[in-house]
Amino acid sequence: MTPFEYVSVLISIVLGLGITQIVSGVADIIHQWNKAILYWPHLMWIAFVFFLHIQEWWVLYDLRTLSEWKLPTFLFIILYPINLFILARILFPSAGADSADFKKFYFENFRKFFAWAVILIALSLSDNILFNGYTWIDQPVHIFLLIALPYFIFKDFQQEWLHKLTVILLAALLLASMLLVEWTLTI
Repeated sequence: MTPFEYVSVLISIVLGLGITQIVSGVADIIHQWNKAILYWPHLMWIAFVFFLHIQEWWVLYDLRTLSEWKLPTFLFIILYPINLFILARILFPSAGADSADFKKFYFENFRKFFAWAVILIALSLSDNILFNGYTWIDQPVHIFLLIALPYFIFKDFQQEWLHKLTVILLAALLLASMLLVEWTLTI
């Protein structure tokens, strides 16, 4: 077993737990379909975080070329999947919670979600610098989001149009990055 194979197992387990949170949460929504009051920006965040889990698993394979694994490197790399798991968990009410109004749930929890999203962005930015050869200048979207999202959190914006615009813009950025970056797996 190579060192990459060894460490990728635990990273994959954490990513799998996050995907399980999302799929279970969606199944719970379907289960309470008659009571659930859905909110499309919340649903888009669910899809976005789900995609980030899949993307992280996909790009994890690029680390196979890392020649030496040390515990600090592994701990740093696993922080991103752990953070994704937390984001996945924040997206859904706790088990047994009465909340089936997802608009109300979203506005009660968006600050927590965005705070963990800021951590995720900072981890991604750092990972790109440490392992992928990018500079700060190469990552203007990351920098913008690191500035914008904390402002969003601290000002406690409750305007619905702003939340809708934010999730649409991030989805557009994700689609644009998918078109610009070729994500091929070379074995």
